[in-house]
Amino acid sequence: MIELIKYVVNRFAEKPEEVEYDINDDGKNVSVTITLSASDMGKVIGRQGKIAKALRTLVRAGSLKENKKYNVDIVERGEN
Repeated sequence: MIELIKYVVNRFAEKPEEVEYDINDDGKNVSVTITLSASDMGKVIGRQGKIAKALRTLVRAGSLKENKKYNVDIVERGEN
């Protein structure tokens, strides 16, 4: 599932090498925090959050197979 998240984000980010992923897995729940530069925020989130919403939908659908709950947060570098 993490590979899917990274694939989608790297397709939209201008500087995929600067994207950071913080993954916390406690068994049933997985929290993924994606840290982006300010210039990539709009591209990855999309107009009215459509790309971010689609990413979360994909992750939710795929997580049913793994029997885990994924939480995906997207933050700007310097915010966290």
